[in-house]
Amino acid sequence: MPTAPPPSRDVALETRFFWERFKQPIIAAAIVVLLGTSAFAAYRFYSDRRAAAASAALASANTAQEYEQVIARYPNTAAAADAYILLAEAQRKERKFTEANKTIEIFMAKYPKDELVSTAKMAMAANLDSMGKTDEALTMYQQIASAYPDSYAAPLAMLSQVYILKAKNRNDDARRICETILTQYRTSFWAGEAMQQLRLLKPITTSTPPPAAVPTIPPMLSVPAVPAPQAPPAPKQSQSVPSPKKP
Repeated sequence: MPTAPPPSRDVALETRFFWERFKQPIIAAAIVVLLGTSAFAAYRFYSDRRAAAASAALASANTAQEYEQVIARYPNTAAAADAYILLAEAQRKERKFTEANKTIEIFMAKYPKDELVSTAKMAMAANLDSMGKTDEALTMYQQIASAYPDSYAAPLAMLSQVYILKAKNRNDDARRICETILTQYRTSFWAGEAMQQLRLLKPITTSTPPPAAVPTIPPMLSVPAVPAPQAPPAPKQSQSVPSPKKP
């Protein structure tokens, strides 16, 4: 049996029908996409301008007060994070070690994933050492070396331990740390410094008993030495003596 041909489709008519049916949702979706794109572009433009202004303000700042202004005017920016570190350094130069450590604590609380966290902890340990809290500084240096073994702060933290241990006269512990630096970071700059410190450390001294005294015999009880035999004197040449004349 012959089959009936398929009914012809009017593509233009179907397209017009689809448009008339879904015109409102399509227009609304297009408007949403356009507004979202515009808002994202405006946000990026604002963020870039704000970051550039923050970087410029940080570059021109030189005092603790100016660093505080950068933090207040441009919070949650990369420049503000750097301003915290520079502010702590400025406070350290003024010997305000407690204030500097508080600034570092605020920085680590706001930017826990920042790449300068290890640097901030090193500065905090140095402040503790400057305040005479050597035990706390030593503990923090140990934590830094353990938590960031692949960072540049690790060998520096270990070398800082050496200085504290030397001041405490714990030369054996300081020697072991120097040897660890030479083993784990032998291609770094700090390996040369560790070698120099290792040479300056006093060698381990073991107490050896003094040699026993050799008893001496009094001269009057000692056996007299036998003199060596002397060679007999050479015979003298005989001379002819004239015999006396008889009377």
